[in-house]
Amino acid sequence: MKRLLLIYHSQSGRTARLMEAVCAGAAEFAGEVELRVLRAFDAGLDDLLWAEGLLIGTPENFGYLSGAVKDFLDRTYYPAEGKTLGLPWAMFVSAGNDGAGAVRALERIATGYGWTRVAEALIVQGEPDGMALARCRELGQTLAAGLACGVF
Repeated sequence: MKRLLLIYHSQSGRTARLMEAVCAGAAEFAGEVELRVLRAFDAGLDDLLWAEGLLIGTPENFGYLSGAVKDFLDRTYYPAEGKTLGLPWAMFVSAGNDGAGAVRALERIATGYGWTRVAEALIVQGEPDGMALARCRELGQTLAAGLACGVF
């Protein structure tokens, strides 16, 4: 059984709706992939070290990651140093603007961890519609299928 960690933060509920769609996609591989979903403030080093794949969901706050997601990364960076090299990861962003700053920030931080991005960042601007939720579901499917098949 492979292990997929999804951490996220949501205040308005938009990122939570995206997270639910991502989880629905990953759930299609429930027999092969264990999914652990945690709010960023509740996730820690043990969760990160447990993971064989990582999904991060964040709202765009002031053109950056949410403080909660940044806090998770700050708390785990040095203790995880050298222990999560090559970890396959992807992200989804609930954006009020273009989401580019949040993506840039996480890509830079992930490079420091030595993680491997396995999907383009999924940015949803404004209220999530049916198409956005379908794209989120596909992101969850992609990460779970890649883990289940040994692609990542």
